[in-house]
Amino acid sequence: MSQVILGDKEYFKGIGKIPFEGKESRNPLAFKYYDPSRVVRGKSMAEHFKFAIAYWHSFCNDGGDPFGSPTKMYPWNTSSDPIQNAKDKMDAAFEFLSKLGVNYFCFHDVDLIDEAPLAEFEKRLDVITDYAMEKMKGTDIKVLWGTANLFSHPRYMNGAATNPDFNTLAYAGAQVKNAIDATIKLGGENYVFWGGREGYMSLLNTDMKKELDNIAQFFHLAKDYARSQRFKGDFFIEPKPAEPSKHQYDYDAATVIGFLREYDLMDDFKLNLEVNHATLANHTMAHEMQVAVNAGLLGSMDANRGDYQNGWDTDQFPVDLYELTEMMLVFLDAGGFQGGGGINFDAKTRRNSTDLTDLFYAHIGGMDAFARSLIIADQIKEHSDYNKLREERYKSFDSAKGLQFKSGQMSLLDLHAHAYSQGEPIQISGRQELFENIINQFI
Repeated sequence: MSQVILGDKEYFKGIGKIPFEGKESRNPLAFKYYDPSRVVRGKSMAEHFKFAIAYWHSFCNDGGDPFGSPTKMYPWNTSSDPIQNAKDKMDAAFEFLSKLGVNYFCFHDVDLIDEAPLAEFEKRLDVITDYAMEKMKGTDIKVLWGTANLFSHPRYMNGAATNPDFNTLAYAGAQVKNAIDATIKLGGENYVFWGGREGYMSLLNTDMKKELDNIAQFFHLAKDYARSQRFKGDFFIEPKPAEPSKHQYDYDAATVIGFLREYDLMDDFKLNLEVNHATLANHTMAHEMQVAVNAGLLGSMDANRGDYQNGWDTDQFPVDLYELTEMMLVFLDAGGFQGGGGINFDAKTRRNSTDLTDLFYAHIGGMDAFARSLIIADQIKEHSDYNKLREERYKSFDSAKGLQFKSGQMSLLDLHAHAYSQGEPIQISGRQELFENIINQFI
């Protein structure tokens, strides 16, 4: 990766480019498992993952929560001038990306620069994206995806593209148009929709059919506009079951896939799955990934984890090797992402992690955890009976009557006759504990 020219200030002083030193290293500012050039199944780790930094969590999150005021006083967030403040923040972001060795970032429009009335905000976006383009010159830093924040402002308290008021929907459309323009201008490879308030609190005052029709039309308009501007990337929808709405329309992977099929959006849209959102939907992330893979729609991923003692979206950095290994087994079987996405760390350091160095510790740990899990999953598939055991469970469909059924050559009457001829089926163990032991053995 090319050296990034720093701004007037160096924000992460005393930290150089994070090296790969291997698992024996005791250096907390070094990778133990993530070696970007290491090849696993024909791809380098950098190609497999396309790691990205979430602009909002890493450079905007101030540590505040419903029970306390901000704890993170960032040195790039001190100017009273919104333009200068945005430039300082971008200087910090590019310094961080360069030192961490990550080539991608993701953003909401209002992460890049503070929101303002529409006309003024368009001007602000133009200024900060011009600045970003200058920063990107001579580097390998790119935009994995952009999006518009259609959930934080009070105007969206009743939703954005599902709002019962057309004027609000139109304002959301203008905001999305500007965010798409910014994404295209910066060479963004994809565009994401997360329906933070696209849902309802009560069906008593909600016409669900109208709202779903409206958001589908909204997606078509956004897609058609982007294509008219020569945008070639994927559009992603990010499922989440609830929070902040009681029930969100993009509940989980299966719900979103059904929506895309119903409204003729399958050709342009894929899924951006998030681990903590899968948890909130009472699914595992491996399940959500497999559902997306089955439909050819595993587009991208937001990497984090939840706290299983809390019932909300805590956005912690991923460290659970068992969970990640199950995910990487699905990932490898799919051949990686089925769209142009990557792995965006939609995770934030804890409220009491207030040193700037903590940002490095968090991302190094997350990247190492993914790399280690990829290696483990590859070893499981290469050096264990994992694949063989799975295939054996379904071997009865590979010959004789089972093969006829699979090939569509049997009727229900044929099944009835076969059951009579065979009698009560014998029990065949699923060997779940054996499969679990295989993962533990290779971890």
